[in-house]
Amino acid sequence: MTRPFTGAELVDVLRGRFPEATVEVQQEALVLHREALSDVCAYLKQEPSLAFNFLTSLTTVDYLDYFEGVYRLVSLSHNHSAVLKARAYGREDPWLPSVVSLWRGADLQEREAWDLMGVRFEGHPNLRRIMMWEGYPAHPLRKDFMQFDHRTFALPATSDQD
Repeated sequence: MTRPFTGAELVDVLRGRFPEATVEVQQEALVLHREALSDVCAYLKQEPSLAFNFLTSLTTVDYLDYFEGVYRLVSLSHNHSAVLKARAYGREDPWLPSVVSLWRGADLQEREAWDLMGVRFEGHPNLRRIMMWEGYPAHPLRKDFMQFDHRTFALPATSDQD
């Protein structure tokens, strides 16, 4: 069975190398400053004693005051797992750093989070919509989506040849 790291265990592992990276220690997760996320993830992946070489999932949660990116990591060689979180503040242009350069599996997951929640992943090589059509002006999984005036945009034109 995979052994999960607790938030307290993770902060102990990172304290010496990243003393200012932690925002909050939770029971099953560690919340990081978004500016430290890339460096911490690179360390967790590349440090041989940790070797978090697999990103099982990346998702975002809308708490209205902020968006939270949730990263679930696994070390296949050590059979342990960890959960990292980072917060993106603001509703106009929330952003988190991309982790695609570390885990290629983050590509579609970051695009999905951008498309449906509107969280931009800084440094993503191809951040474009994956569910909704290009030009769609909203993000349908946001809690404030129902306040969006759907009459202000038109559906994409279809050809008569269909």
